[in-house]
Amino acid sequence: MMLNDRDRMTDPDDTADMAGGRLMIDLAALRSNYRQIARHVAPARAAAVVKADAYGLGVRQAATALAESGCRDFFVAHLGEARALRPILPADARLYVLNGLMPGTEMLCAHAGILPVLNSVDQAARWREAAQSIGRPLPAVLQFDSGMARLGIDDGEARQLAGDTAFRAHVPLALVMSHLACADTLDSPVNAAQIARFDALAGLFPSVPRSFANSGGAFLAPAFHNQIVRPGIALYGGAPNDAQPNPMRPVIRLDARVIQVRTIAAGGGVGYGHSFHAPHETRIATIAVGYADGLPRSLSNRGAAWFNGTRLPIAGRVSMDSITLDVTALPEGALKLGDWVELIGPHQSLDRLAQDAGTISYEILTSLGARYHRIYRDAADAQA
Repeated sequence: MMLNDRDRMTDPDDTADMAGGRLMIDLAALRSNYRQIARHVAPARAAAVVKADAYGLGVRQAATALAESGCRDFFVAHLGEARALRPILPADARLYVLNGLMPGTEMLCAHAGILPVLNSVDQAARWREAAQSIGRPLPAVLQFDSGMARLGIDDGEARQLAGDTAFRAHVPLALVMSHLACADTLDSPVNAAQIARFDALAGLFPSVPRSFANSGGAFLAPAFHNQIVRPGIALYGGAPNDAQPNPMRPVIRLDARVIQVRTIAAGGGVGYGHSFHAPHETRIATIAVGYADGLPRSLSNRGAAWFNGTRLPIAGRVSMDSITLDVTALPEGALKLGDWVELIGPHQSLDRLAQDAGTISYEILTSLGARYHRIYRDAADAQA
């Protein structure tokens, strides 16, 4: 990911020189990923899940780029996220709150023109009461639990609401939805079981549009796509499933700066607890990021950085503000104070770093801290 004069920085000052790490976010790649998914799932509409500050990458920048690419359906987790996002979106955009509403917030949601996802009979009753109080119907989304046991109404509750004439009169349903538990595993039998249950429950609400597929579901059979697909991690460059290679374009690059290089003797210990001992004379470089910046402590003695095509293993424990690397494979003097090493980029993908940390790409992205110098690329990429 090369920078040029058109790249936009978050600040016009010298924060780049002060930061220990640099996070580059390619909005052109984000747009490209959205368009790729939209083409793949057509005639279904492609929405965008932008919860948790667009998976940590900046919801203002991400949502603006997605809206400019034609997206008009945006999903967040909390009402507070939706209210902050509403002024940024085009007037014709639809905004959904996946977790539904906390008691007492119904009027805030209604007056903002935001669509709550109703996950329980209690939430449904409160939203119906809000509509009756206002004196006009209030649209919403109804979620079924199709087998994930996380959010949504069960089979009996779905039948109850389907026959509730007061609810149906005051709450026109914009969608019925559910969520796939194993969509990242293409051949999981859970996928077939869930879609059968979802289709049966959705049939209680004839002619209401349906939404079932997440990022992984977007790459399952067309039967999973319905009217709206809700990609999240795939938009931001994460692999949508366990197939190889990842079909999405990388959206981020993460680099960190070297703050010291030293040589230690054979047997010398490194870092807290001396969990690494040099097997021979070893050069150790310290970089200026750590678990406070979203690099998990589980990368200790497992992960790596890269420099000029050479893998530099993490040696010792990840600290709050620093990580130590074994750089013996580099020529002496090749790495010096202020140099940048790659943590996520052409040599090490987001998913590979997550795998080394024993976690998932979602957790890495949403944990990237506020201390990075952020650079947003916004080059035109109309042909992607």
